[in-house]
Amino acid sequence: MKHNQVMKRYAREFMTAMTAYVVTLIVSISILQRFEFAKFWQILISLIPAVPVVFVVVAMIRALKDSDELQQRVQLLATAFAAALTGLITFTYGFLENVGFPKFPTFLVFPMLIMIWGISLGYFSRRYQ
Repeated sequence: MKHNQVMKRYAREFMTAMTAYVVTLIVSISILQRFEFAKFWQILISLIPAVPVVFVVVAMIRALKDSDELQQRVQLLATAFAAALTGLITFTYGFLENVGFPKFPTFLVFPMLIMIWGISLGYFSRRYQ
């Protein structure tokens, strides 16, 4: 599959999944704030926004699998850099928590990883042009 086709399909799948994520997040928060539920239902409703994120990950894997070898290499470098830097940041911050820094919210780790991946993807893409 050509790179443009892969990226168009990825963009469509990504935007659909992210739209579903935003909608389910808003709806689940609204429901939890307006109504009282047993703990089981609170947990279930809280986890609903994670389902569209699974489809984001699937779209990313499909795009990577269908990319050419150069794009796969660029993605590998960006992903490895993002994973290493995210690990280093969270690991190091863990030591700072021992001296009174506030706890780092774990729900921010994945967005941090994705943000660093996006920035590093731009860097590694330019490097191979």
